Amino acid sequence: MILIAMGVSGSGKTTIGEQIAARLGCGFADADEFHSEANKKKMHEGHPLTDEDRWPWLRSIREALEAKREAGVDFVFACSALKAAYRDILRDGDKDVIFVYLHGTREVLADRLGARKNHFFDPSLLQSQLDTLEPPTEEEAVFVDIDQSPEQIVDEVIEKVRQRG
Repeated sequence: MILIAMGVSGSGKTTIGEQIAARLGCGFADADEFHSEANKKKMHEGHPLTDEDRWPWLRSIREALEAKREAGVDFVFACSALKAAYRDILRDGDKDVIFVYLHGTREVLADRLGARKNHFFDPSLLQSQLDTLEPPTEEEAVFVDIDQSPEQIVDEVIEKVRQRG
């Protein structure tokens, strides 16, 4: 099983993804690790990424995902996966890929971004991410509200993923 913790910046993808992986006893990778230096620089300077910036990044994540599947291991990725087309690339017809949509209000997201230290993402880009976001359907993803503790979020994710079977 491959889980992808998705949502806009500030939704807790990395924190929750790491905790899910720890709870499941499997590996974790943050999609930020797959960004080119040019993409990181662009975001740090407050410029939103374009689809052209994202295509190579998404393909590299899919390659890593396929390597985990071929190795037969469970794994958790954290990736914004903002658009349906991005999720299509990441899933590539693989029914064992489960998206976990971490969603919250703009206020909660902005507060979280404001509290971050030493991250390349400029908090002013939150609105561009919200504008880009094409929320998944409930058939496409497990939905979890982020306005609760990380432990509660992880509990809810694990329960919903198990129910989905």
